[in-house]
Amino acid sequence: MRELSVKTESKIVLLVLDGLGGLPLEPGGETELEAASTPNLDELAKRSDLGLSRPVAAGVTPGSGPGHLGLFGYDPVRYVVGRGVLSALGVGMELTGNDLAARINFASKDSSGKISDRRAGRIPSEEGIRLVDLLNAKLDVEDAEVTVRHEKEYRAVVVFRGEGLSGHLSDTDPQRTGLEALPVEPEDSSNVAQRKSAHLANEFVKQANEILADEEAANTVLLRGFGMHPALPSFEETYRLDAAAIAAYPMYKGLARLAGMELKKEGEGIAGEFATLKESFADHDFFFIHIKPTDAAGEDGDFERKVSVIEEVDSLLPEVLGLEPDVLAVTGDHGTPSKMRAHSWHGVPFLLASSYTLPTAERFGERACAGGTLGVFPAEEIMGYLMGNAMKLNKFGA
Repeated sequence: MRELSVKTESKIVLLVLDGLGGLPLEPGGETELEAASTPNLDELAKRSDLGLSRPVAAGVTPGSGPGHLGLFGYDPVRYVVGRGVLSALGVGMELTGNDLAARINFASKDSSGKISDRRAGRIPSEEGIRLVDLLNAKLDVEDAEVTVRHEKEYRAVVVFRGEGLSGHLSDTDPQRTGLEALPVEPEDSSNVAQRKSAHLANEFVKQANEILADEEAANTVLLRGFGMHPALPSFEETYRLDAAAIAAYPMYKGLARLAGMELKKEGEGIAGEFATLKESFADHDFFFIHIKPTDAAGEDGDFERKVSVIEEVDSLLPEVLGLEPDVLAVTGDHGTPSKMRAHSWHGVPFLLASSYTLPTAERFGERACAGGTLGVFPAEEIMGYLMGNAMKLNKFGA
C-alpha cells in the first residue's frame, strides 16, 4: 500500500454499524438486517459489490479493537492493542511509554461476591462521572501515579504511570454473571514487570471495592484490555489519505487517533454524525463514521431495537448519498446477534458502492452478501477494495 498509494481528489466514506451482523431468532427466519425495512440500502445494493468480511479468522470472535483494526487494514493478530489504550486515547489522554492503561466497567456484585451485572445496570454518564471523581479522590496506590477518567455511561479507564510496567496481564472480567471477578495475573509469572503491574492492578481493584462498597448498583469494578501504547503506521503514511473520524464513543475515537485520523466534533445521535460529515466533507478525502447503537441492542438481546437502529440509518442514508462520495462502504466491525447477546465469529455484511462494481443482488443482507461478488474475505482487505475503487492505487509491476 505504501508503494502503490497515490493522492487523488476522490473521496471515500466508510460507514460502520457496530455489531451489524446478526442471526435469525428461529430456524429459517431473518436476521436483524434482513428483517429491517431498508429501501435505501437495498437500492444501493443493486449497484454495489457485496460480500461477507471475516474480522480475524474462521470461528474467532473479535473484540471491537481487533474488529476495527481489520477494517482499517491492519492485521489484528500482528497489531494487538489493549482496549484500555483505546479508551485512554479516546477520552483525550496522552500516553507515554511508561503508561499502562485498562478499561473499567463499573459493575454490580451480590452479597456472596459474585457479579450480578457486568454493566451496573447501564448507569448513566452522570453517575459514572460521580464514581470516577470518588475514586480519584480516595485512591492511594503505591509505586504508581493512578488516574481514572470517565468514558461513557458505566465505562471508564484507569492509567497507571510508573517505571517498569507491562500490559501482559489477564482481565478481571469473568465475561458472565454468577461468577466472582478474577484476579489480575501476569502472563509470565517470572517476569518482574508483569508481576509488578499485576500487583498494582489488584491493589487498585481492592481499594476501588472498598470505596464503592456502599453504592447501590456500581459497587465494584471489572478491568479488561490492559495495554501500553503501540506504534502503528498512520493512514497518511500508508494510504496517503487525509482521514477524519466521526464517532460518539471514546473507544472508537481512540482507534481513530491511533490510526492518525483527525477527530471531528460529532452532533447528537446518528443524524448529528451525518450532519458533521456534511459540514466537513470538503476538508478530507477519507471519512470513518461509527454507529454504536446496533451493537448495544444486540448485546441487550433486543432484536427489534437493533432492527429499528438499522432502519434509522437507512432513513438518513440519503444525507450521505447526496454528498456523492466516490466510494461508499457500509459494514460492521463484527456481528452482534441479538440471539447470542454477544459478539460473534460470523461473517459481517459488506457493501461497496462505486462506479466500478459488479452487482449481483437486489437487497442488502447476510444471505445476499454471502452470494455477492466479493464472497467471504478477510476484513483487512477492505482498505484495498476502497482504495482500488477510489482509483488511489497505482498498477503493481510492469
